[in-house]
Amino acid sequence: MESLILIVFIIYTIVILTIAHLTSRKSNNSIFFAGNRKSPWFIVAYGMIGASLSGVTFMSVPGGVYSSQFTYFGIVLGYIIGYAVIAFLLLPLYYKLNLTSIYSYLEIKFGKNSEKTGALLFIISRLVGSAIRMYLVVFVLYEFVFKSWGIPFWVPALFFIALILLYTFKGGIKTVVWTDTLQTTFLLLAAIMTVVIILKTMDISFAELMSISTERGYTKLFETDWSHSKFYVKQILSGAFITIAMTGLDQDMMQKNLTCKSLRDAQKNVLTSSLLFVIVNVLFMSLGAVLIYYAQETGFILPRNESGVVINDKIFPAIAFSLSKLTSVIFIVGLIAAGYSSADGTLTALTTTFCFDFLHFDKNKKISEDDKVRYRKFIHIGFALLYLLVIIMFRPIHNESLIDKIFEIAGYTYGPLLGLYSFGLFVKNRKPNDKYVPFIAIASPIISYVINHFSKELFFGYQFGFEILILNGLLTFVALLLVSKKQIVK
Repeated sequence: MESLILIVFIIYTIVILTIAHLTSRKSNNSIFFAGNRKSPWFIVAYGMIGASLSGVTFMSVPGGVYSSQFTYFGIVLGYIIGYAVIAFLLLPLYYKLNLTSIYSYLEIKFGKNSEKTGALLFIISRLVGSAIRMYLVVFVLYEFVFKSWGIPFWVPALFFIALILLYTFKGGIKTVVWTDTLQTTFLLLAAIMTVVIILKTMDISFAELMSISTERGYTKLFETDWSHSKFYVKQILSGAFITIAMTGLDQDMMQKNLTCKSLRDAQKNVLTSSLLFVIVNVLFMSLGAVLIYYAQETGFILPRNESGVVINDKIFPAIAFSLSKLTSVIFIVGLIAAGYSSADGTLTALTTTFCFDFLHFDKNKKISEDDKVRYRKFIHIGFALLYLLVIIMFRPIHNESLIDKIFEIAGYTYGPLLGLYSFGLFVKNRKPNDKYVPFIAIASPIISYVINHFSKELFFGYQFGFEILILNGLLTFVALLLVSKKQIVK
């Protein structure tokens, strides 16, 4: 089995490297950072599905149905609102200013400290969040393949990062746009084929299975208890703001959109992606219901930790590997696709942000084009090493659903970005003192964390969920207002 999985992995990698070779010919900085702004919008839209889902959605959303039913759907509904804001508010701004790094807007609006603060917040957020996503891929492959060979965890982690570095090294965002289409395809096929195989194995139709799952309470869409962390109003609001922050204010996701030929194409891309994203997430939640039904009917023992608590992230891989060689291979292909799509764009975006917001490639005339290429390559390698370090460091503390952990981290790191951009977009006659912005960006997450920790005592049993992001952004906005001065708008 391990040999078969290794062969599949090698074949998939060869295909990816072939695409990278074709897309990186005659590569230069313009192609690496912006794809020459010639990407077809429908290719970007389709590829963004894989980039948005990642290995976390691939396993945590299906596994999360066991403990949270379909309540994740509230967040998915919020995504539609968030994508509409991106399409009609943020994208017009980015295209009007002709930005390569979206954090250059903060320099234009507030000053250099604000730009570097926004860029650094993104670097921390994306580096940690994407590395956790990639960690999950490496973790599963290690647990089900490499561990039996006696290979240390860091070896497959290093191997994956090296491969991603290799195929993004020259083509950058242009390569990522095209490889993401392949990865989206395999990720979706893995989910669909797994559902079909289990239904056939259990000799039951999809409609019958979902009816039984509804009777057993696993398709519950909305939590109506206002004090619950997954209360549906909170979920919808959180989904909207998560999308605005983690997509609209995220260089990784926006860099793909900014490779489109025009604003109109970018808007079509985003709105199409939002609808596809709803369909795909419903597919993965349905997969979770199928997996749970299979376990209940066959007596399959779900994976648990030392305390006897079911580990949601292991449900899908455990069942896939127990069914047959075919489901094992299907799962691995989907997982590899999810892993690649999560990390390739991130490495490119991190490199772009550092080059434009710290080295100012677009303004610094003292750096030659050859030097820019050389610096870009060194920075790309440096971020790959940091990426690897975060993956290895996360290994000892993985004991819960990672999708919750990623959103929790995002609530604290993207909150100040949400506040900064909101202030810039909606407050026209005041400008905050740029030198205070870094301190506000540190203080707001700390205050949010303290409020979240004592929320039950402070708010009559209310528990914050993903909406901690909104509170964090609001605190940042208010603080910016306090340190701002009125200015004359011409």
